[in-house]
Amino acid sequence: MTVKLGVRILGLVLVGTAFLQARAPRHQSGQLLLKSASALVLDQATGQTLLEKQAGAVLPIASITKLMTAMVLLDAHLDPQETLTIGKDDMDELRHSKSRLPVGTRLPREQALLLALLASENRAAHALGRTFPGGLGAFVPAMNAKARALGLAGAHFVDPTGLSSANVATAHDLARILEAAYQYPEIRDYTTRPDTTLQAGRRQIQFPNTNALVRNPRWTIGLSKTGYIEEAGRCLVMQASLANRPVLIILLDSWGKYTRLGDANRIKQWLEARLGSKN
Repeated sequence: MTVKLGVRILGLVLVGTAFLQARAPRHQSGQLLLKSASALVLDQATGQTLLEKQAGAVLPIASITKLMTAMVLLDAHLDPQETLTIGKDDMDELRHSKSRLPVGTRLPREQALLLALLASENRAAHALGRTFPGGLGAFVPAMNAKARALGLAGAHFVDPTGLSSANVATAHDLARILEAAYQYPEIRDYTTRPDTTLQAGRRQIQFPNTNALVRNPRWTIGLSKTGYIEEAGRCLVMQASLANRPVLIILLDSWGKYTRLGDANRIKQWLEARLGSKN
């Protein structure tokens, strides 16, 4: 009986140890092991690379595209209060993704931008491009012109939503997009609100932020955007304060539903362990 009890206790200890090791950041030659296929972490103030993994790979970026959509729209200085109407043309005919914006919904342009950034609403993002002067035929070239102006070597855009896998960029490109987007107060504000509510007729529709970390008090996030399509995997880009310094975090093609958040938390723990004593 004593031997069996001892074996059982030892087994529980080993299971508990394995659980803690699985949750803790893992290191190899000083590098953090991440589940995202491509990753980049930069010190925003100095440009120093703090962590890099396949950061030069050109990959689909899904709804991270909407940061470029927002910048092009804001650069045009269109009336934020102009009413847009969600039409049938704004429905996703490529992937048939769901939307909480029924056809016929009327909303101000600035609220469409808020929903596109905070809730990653594809119909809102498409309507923003469709109602741009010259329509999508002018909007998409403006996106690529903005990419060239930012010096993005691997970035290319074909739609304002990110539903197409032909919207591509490298992690290095996205660091530049993130830094550029951070200069827009509206983008910082809209991407970090925990949620928002749309008054649609007599009913209210609540939209939570697609990045759960903005609701986590352990994080100080200045800009955030998620993305997902099958070809891109789970993606996440953020500006955040870690170890008392501003950093840019880019995570692309994370294979599990929660692994991009897990990678972000591993990066946070790793950087604070490495740099926390220096601040």
